[in-house]
Amino acid sequence: MVDEMNNEINEMQELAVGSLVSAKVTKVEDKQAYVDAGYKVDGVVPISELSSLHVEKVEDVLAEGDEIELKVTKVEDDELVLSRREAIAEHAWDELKAKYDAGEILESEVAEVVKGGLVVDLGVRGFIPASLVERHYVEDFSDYQGRTLRLKIVELDPSDNKLILSQRAVLDAEADAEKKKLLETLNIGDDVEGTVQRLTDFGAFVDIGGVDGLVHISQMAHHRVETPGEVVNEGDSVNVRILAVDPDNERVSLSIKDTVPGPWTTIEGQIEPGDIIDGKVKRLVSFGAFVELAPGVEGLVHISQIANRHIGTPDEVLEEGQAVSAKVLDINPSEQRISLSIRELEDEQTPDPKVQQEYESPEEDHNTFSMGDLIGDQLKKYRD
Repeated sequence: MVDEMNNEINEMQELAVGSLVSAKVTKVEDKQAYVDAGYKVDGVVPISELSSLHVEKVEDVLAEGDEIELKVTKVEDDELVLSRREAIAEHAWDELKAKYDAGEILESEVAEVVKGGLVVDLGVRGFIPASLVERHYVEDFSDYQGRTLRLKIVELDPSDNKLILSQRAVLDAEADAEKKKLLETLNIGDDVEGTVQRLTDFGAFVDIGGVDGLVHISQMAHHRVETPGEVVNEGDSVNVRILAVDPDNERVSLSIKDTVPGPWTTIEGQIEPGDIIDGKVKRLVSFGAFVELAPGVEGLVHISQIANRHIGTPDEVLEEGQAVSAKVLDINPSEQRISLSIRELEDEQTPDPKVQQEYESPEEDHNTFSMGDLIGDQLKKYRD
């Protein structure tokens, strides 16, 4: 009798709360399973203790005769409660901690799509927040169910049963590696194709194959550009020239302007001295006015060539934005200079003063008589 009591006490000590035991499934019900753990009564494994994920039916996980490892959660003379979930987690946390410290990439199948993200089973329940799934925004995650993802652990806390994972971290690391590799292959002066990613007040960022380069607003066109949207839109494909590369800071300077012929090249041979050309006053300066003749091409009307009278400042005659016609005096495309004259056009359109005077002098009227003629005729009659 004493020996039996001692054996029972030993069994009770061996099955202390928190200990791991091997057991055989003896019966499966909808909401629980019974197991033989070598104790005086069969142990119970509630459905909630089968897995870190939701289980609909016990038979989805266990079958009679299965040999499994369990953790004791409650032990009394007539009751033994065990957990498969906690037994698996005890081993899993140690393995996960080692992989976290090593920065390893894990692979796991998406078990559930829940509000706010995805759930995977890594021995413990792992959660992937929606913002950490992809590098881009995803509106609907329904087709991620069952998909295998490559993941990195970003937060691990066994005491709080918290495991946060990220696929984006894996993708970001790969993108950074590709970016560094690409930066090493870029050569100043090369022309490459790119896609406009976003516009800012100071320019446009263009993706040239994994690296975003900046086209400063001054490099967008040969003419003055007020806003980048005048030249490109997000999503546009553009040809750009590499101006500078800074691998350490991952910066690339690009130019759209340098890939297209300059306006001075296109007008060469199209404008000659003596031509009359229309334009718009772009700027007034103390010594004259700059007139835009074509996008990126401006000619100077010196203050002495603005009017055929003396003026103190150009704004006495002209204003910015005014449309004018001018005569080309000289053109030098290589130096990007054109000299214009508005005065010469006015002079050509105004007749010479002497010619004007002669034109306006009255012609002799042969149908009229002078007073002398009338008096002379009367005197002749009296003499007769």
